[in-house]
Amino acid sequence: MEDKVGILGTGYVGLPLAVIFGEKYEVVAFDINKSRINELKQGYDRNKQIKKGKLKNKRLLFTNSEVHLKKCNIYIITVPTPIFKNKTPDLRYISRASKLTGRLLSHNNIVVYESTVFPGATEEFCVPILEKISGLKFNKDFFVGYSPERINVGDNENTIDNVSKIVSGSNNKTLDKLYSLYKSVLSSKIYKVSSIKVAEASKITENVQRDVNIALINELSIVFNNLNIDTNEVLKAASTKWNFNKYQPGLVGGHCIGVDPYYLVHKSKSHGFKPEIISNARNLNEKMPGKICEILKSKAKQHGLEPKFCSALIMGASFKENVKDIRNSKSIDLYKKLSLILNYVEIFDPIVEAENKIEDLRISSKIQNNKKFDIIVLSVAHKIFSKINPLELITKSGFVYDIKSFYKKHPKIYRL
Repeated sequence: MEDKVGILGTGYVGLPLAVIFGEKYEVVAFDINKSRINELKQGYDRNKQIKKGKLKNKRLLFTNSEVHLKKCNIYIITVPTPIFKNKTPDLRYISRASKLTGRLLSHNNIVVYESTVFPGATEEFCVPILEKISGLKFNKDFFVGYSPERINVGDNENTIDNVSKIVSGSNNKTLDKLYSLYKSVLSSKIYKVSSIKVAEASKITENVQRDVNIALINELSIVFNNLNIDTNEVLKAASTKWNFNKYQPGLVGGHCIGVDPYYLVHKSKSHGFKPEIISNARNLNEKMPGKICEILKSKAKQHGLEPKFCSALIMGASFKENVKDIRNSKSIDLYKKLSLILNYVEIFDPIVEAENKIEDLRISSKIQNNKKFDIIVLSVAHKIFSKINPLELITKSGFVYDIKSFYKKHPKIYRL
């Protein structure tokens, strides 16, 4: 019998998976969001990852009815794994997806998790739910795998089809099966690991490493700012050494780097150890919007501006360049903090769409003609901003603060 694949979640991870599996297998792409499913049926992907032609595939069924998933023998769960306000893992989405899958499971089915979790979550949290709801026995009646997603939102070069894929299984037979399954649709290298926990840990390590490295550069940028040294020039000089890994200072948000380290810290604490470097790096990156506010306040006074009377324009609302996703965006945190010390703050982002906007935020897709601001903050390096000269947007005493070193050096353009 040919495999039939059920994908739970049609977001940034689930949709590309559904499309690529649909090139060879019957695929049921499930999402509880009815409007999302209706759009995909019409060939429209609001995330602009997949073109209309690839969504119009007879092997690919988009649905919000779990009935259509019943005939699948392989289930791939790609739901979000965010955090609560207290920075602990929010496993509600993955719990609901596991319960739904449990209702559908039959003998010899395989459940694969791609959502980022802490080591042990699949077998210690998800499997008991599957067993309880299905009434089946793990590794006897059904089997489980973990294959961490490596989707880089907005990256058209490092795509699902050419980035190495890690696979793991609850036993050797399942591992071999999943290796063959992914190999049949991906041209990239498929890398087997010895256990599900190793696969879970590898994914979280990728994001923790980036978070720690960016935190280091952010701290260096603050040090160099106090010493009146251009951080960007320092990094260019240091990069001439063969083993120097270049990272840029900036705001760290989104639903991966800004979230995943908390999962590992949470798990480690439950085993009696609080990771200091990981925790400190995360705390430093979380505090960057506040640090930037302090710098802007100081710069304003240097320019003879009284902060409480100043206006500011933040260029960029999304969590990273050239995408419209504003989840956990630190630009929005910066907006909120700046609003407490300045007279007027506005965010300009022509990429972020109306439905993504948050209440009580001034997010504009255009800048009014002849409107001037005392402070311009470039927080997200959208390509479209290269067409804008920020110096034309400032008042006579105003200045530009370029967090991403996006613009050329100028006496009125400061860098982080």
